[in-house]
Amino acid sequence: MNSYESIAKGIRFLDEHRAAQPDLAKVAAGVGLSPADFHRLFRAWAGATPKNLLQSLMLSHAKLLLREGEGGLTSVLESGLSGPRRLHDLRVSLEVATPGEIKAQGAGLQIQTGVVASPFGNCLIGETPRGICHLSFFDGEDREPALAELHGDWPLAQLEWDDAGIHARAAQIFAPAAVQAPLKLYVKGTSFQILVWRALLKIHPGTLVSYGKLASAAGNPKASRATGTAVGRNAISFLIPCHRVIRETGISGNYRWGAVRKRAILAWENCQQDRIS
Repeated sequence: MNSYESIAKGIRFLDEHRAAQPDLAKVAAGVGLSPADFHRLFRAWAGATPKNLLQSLMLSHAKLLLREGEGGLTSVLESGLSGPRRLHDLRVSLEVATPGEIKAQGAGLQIQTGVVASPFGNCLIGETPRGICHLSFFDGEDREPALAELHGDWPLAQLEWDDAGIHARAAQIFAPAAVQAPLKLYVKGTSFQILVWRALLKIHPGTLVSYGKLASAAGNPKASRATGTAVGRNAISFLIPCHRVIRETGISGNYRWGAVRKRAILAWENCQQDRIS
């Protein structure tokens, strides 16, 4: 069992025994590890103690991060990117496919493709000369569903398998926030979807926003449902941080790559932010 699988098992155990409020020893036992081994595993995975995991999964903590994120996003919209904290979109930029490129369905486009082990399980990454065009997670060893999604987005593109090259790119993608290099993404979507994805890039790591607030940030405060649909159409997980959008109640809600994975990503990000704050 790799690190992510153990963390995911721990999250499921917490959900199943929420009423009992199990301590770390019981969570470790539920994962099949001793408290010491679970502590070492979590330190290696997130660079923090398992207490951070328990805190990050509490509803009250999610509501706190939601308040911080909503306020921060409002400040960004009012003052631009000149605030004291470096925002996510200072290191991630979007290059948008033209209508002609979308119509071509990837004809003449080469996509460097590979599968790597990430902090959140196996992931398939696709990168064009214009930027990263795909990042999706999958469970186990079956990469075919993820590959089908990539083919569906760019059916006429030529895939070039290069696990070693993609591994080097993944090291940049999942590096600690303090050392992350600028990355370019190549996306295609409707005008509204692009607006939503650009708004997502303004959500600071370690904070959350509601679908309603994100709709306002995208310029259409009455379009919460359409905003949720646009979030779900994002093909570049993690880098376009759709995992940072939750319900107004503090419940994390659905996620294209699994609700448990969404909560694991948020817990991991919280720990990373604690390390650099």
